[in-house]
Amino acid sequence: MSRDPFGPRTALRADPLLAAFNAASMISAADVQVARRLGVLAHESDEQVLLAVALAVREVRAGSVCVSLDDVRTLVQAEDDEAAEDDTATVPTLTDDLPWPDPAQWRTALAASPLVASGVDGPADRPVRWVDGRLYLDRYWRHEQTVRTLVDERLRSGPLTVGSRLLADETHRFFPSPGDARQRLGAAAAATSRLTVLTGGPGTGKTTTVARLLAVLQSVAGPDLRIALAAPTGKAAARLQEAVRAQVAGFEDEQDRRRVGEPEATTIHRLLGWRPGSSTRFQHDRDHHLPHDVVIVDETSMVSLPLMARLLEALRPQARLVLVGDPDQLASVEAGAVLGDLVARPPVADGLPATLAAVVPADLPTDPGALTRLRSGVVRLETVHRHGADIGRLAAAVRAGDGDQVLEVLRSGSAAVSFVETAGEGPNQTEVAAVRQDAESAGVELVAAARAGDVAGALHALDEHRLLLAHRRGRAGVAFWAAQVEEWVAEAVGAAPGPDASWAGSVWYPGRPLLVTANDRDSGLYNGDTGVVVADGEGGVLAAFGDPSQPLLVRPHRLPSVETVYAMTVHRGQGSQFQHVSLVLPPVSSPLLTRELFYTAVTRARERVRVVGTEAAVRAAVDRPVRRASGLRQPLSG
Repeated sequence: MSRDPFGPRTALRADPLLAAFNAASMISAADVQVARRLGVLAHESDEQVLLAVALAVREVRAGSVCVSLDDVRTLVQAEDDEAAEDDTATVPTLTDDLPWPDPAQWRTALAASPLVASGVDGPADRPVRWVDGRLYLDRYWRHEQTVRTLVDERLRSGPLTVGSRLLADETHRFFPSPGDARQRLGAAAAATSRLTVLTGGPGTGKTTTVARLLAVLQSVAGPDLRIALAAPTGKAAARLQEAVRAQVAGFEDEQDRRRVGEPEATTIHRLLGWRPGSSTRFQHDRDHHLPHDVVIVDETSMVSLPLMARLLEALRPQARLVLVGDPDQLASVEAGAVLGDLVARPPVADGLPATLAAVVPADLPTDPGALTRLRSGVVRLETVHRHGADIGRLAAAVRAGDGDQVLEVLRSGSAAVSFVETAGEGPNQTEVAAVRQDAESAGVELVAAARAGDVAGALHALDEHRLLLAHRRGRAGVAFWAAQVEEWVAEAVGAAPGPDASWAGSVWYPGRPLLVTANDRDSGLYNGDTGVVVADGEGGVLAAFGDPSQPLLVRPHRLPSVETVYAMTVHRGQGSQFQHVSLVLPPVSSPLLTRELFYTAVTRARERVRVVGTEAAVRAAVDRPVRRASGLRQPLSG
């Protein structure tokens, strides 16, 4: 049995058509088996139908919601790290040598199949649905319809009643700068609309806007609005809570601080309420709504289609929903790219711009594209406050898909952006000398602070430099590079006085960087949290996580599952920020080498980003946007 980069092994038993696509790595053995099983249950033996079903299963696994037959020959593996764990996987080369069914016959076979519900009004008891040239597993079709219907209802329901003069005064009070036009627009939209989508790249002030938006809402629609802050992961929720509370604490008016209070953030799953024995249903649903008046979700790009459907169902019809995120970042590791779809879909209502013209007339966008998006409740923040101009130029060039401009910025000689162009697909020790220097410097600082029991210093050092990779395994993967960095740091630290004898041989040594790999409500730690082991001053150690000014300290025996984190995948780093970032690109053939991965990686850096790889790898990443098939941004034909 041969290795299949999109699945564990080649299917042992498959009909000739399925076997051909399985052998070409277009579908996995698991995809074949699911298609065949469904065919048996529905008494469907047509290989054309079973191939389409196998491709639909494969696309869900790759992050899409459906498979579009018009685009099926250009399928590219999505960016999900689960789909290709090591850098031996390759992007499939699709040629006419594969026995593709005749398009017209294929469509006819699908429409007539007892396995397939054809059209929006097709039978509800079939596991696969064929609509507008797209083939869905039926439950994903239903998720998409739920999101489409509930989003459209919110956009078409008309403005919420608030005092226009008071809202105008409050938005200008909390966003007084001439450069705050988009923030004022976002706050006014959230006050008057049941759905607001607040987007923008890293450093554009999304979290700052959320904190002040809360103050505006409590002033014009309160008092005592029931507000929920949520995010897809525990780590993202903790960051949101920390950032919002810091902003609120800086309000000059004590009454404003008291009105907003100290909001708590939680994961979307915890907000909805876990239901024992089910991973897809929650305590709050269409029959038992959430009690909140306002729900704000951060890092929405990471929210899958099924979870967004459940959230929308659980909201009270009159509640305000504010979705915050960057649609250009990596999407959910599960199926769907909901944020990107909501930003890109055509408007279904016209009223919001007119409503906002009565509140913040000078802040309405003049760009036709931005004005069109505003009709769907979308407000994009554009002014970057956090990282420097050169990183911003690089990010903008990546977003635009301009490979020449990306390389020009990388080769500009800027202190903030650098390019280590490697001779081969994998860098040699000479080519990564600068990466080693940064890793050693940060590692030595980390160990020194940890040994001294300086918790704040250790946590600051932890974010000084981070090495990011696309894969977990292989020469361009986390496993290889984490071991390399650990060796570098050990050599550098070895020149200094050795550790206390009480730590010798222990895995819990001061300076060990940690990555939490499981959620643990008892300790307050969540999958993706990072921390460091520090000396407690009494011969023992503690693990420190979170805000350096208010760290969470946990004894090692109380920790959930953790691993040492000298390097991490870009997916793991999503939502985090580091002073300096080094990105080692995988080979050109890697299916994970995409525009979204590149953009997400370079925008993790506050001060400096270094890209290590070939020019071909850079161009491949920029030229390869992730295409997640979905019908959400398309109007239904019936």
